[in-house]
Amino acid sequence: MTTTATMRALDETRGAIRVDDVYDAGIDDLWEACTTPERLARWIAQVDGDLRVGSTVRAVFTSTWTGRARIDVCDAPRHLLLTMEPGSDDETQIEAWLTEEGDGTRLVVEERGLPTTHLPFHASGWQVHLEDLGRSLEVGGTVHPEGWSPESGAPGWKRRWDELTPSYQQLQIG
Repeated sequence: MTTTATMRALDETRGAIRVDDVYDAGIDDLWEACTTPERLARWIAQVDGDLRVGSTVRAVFTSTWTGRARIDVCDAPRHLLLTMEPGSDDETQIEAWLTEEGDGTRLVVEERGLPTTHLPFHASGWQVHLEDLGRSLEVGGTVHPEGWSPESGAPGWKRRWDELTPSYQQLQIG
């Protein structure tokens, strides 16, 4: 895997993170890893709620981010669009695209609407999330057996995030 994130400004105050990688998994398997609560809990978030377009679910990420997400688009197995914290000042959108590439599948994730001052922190966070996805696919299970909560993130996620964040803080925002 060669996961890296890019950061770009959308306007004077908001920006976006884009991260992608190719996984040694079929498109249907990768889609399931990105959209079913049991598989999401192996690498990124505990998700509760009605998982259908128009519904709002609650998520607790390995990073401790906790909040609501509305499912705006779910075009299996290729496209997912979520609005995080819909209707709030902190609203962002997370969009994912899956495409077959050789024997694997490319996953592209973009989060838009983030404060530009927070982009380096989210860039390193998304890199860790996609690295965790790759490890979860490799082991066929959880990569955070110690668990996490809104108060205490997954220790392995936090260690890797601490390692990556300084390099993202040194990068220019495009």
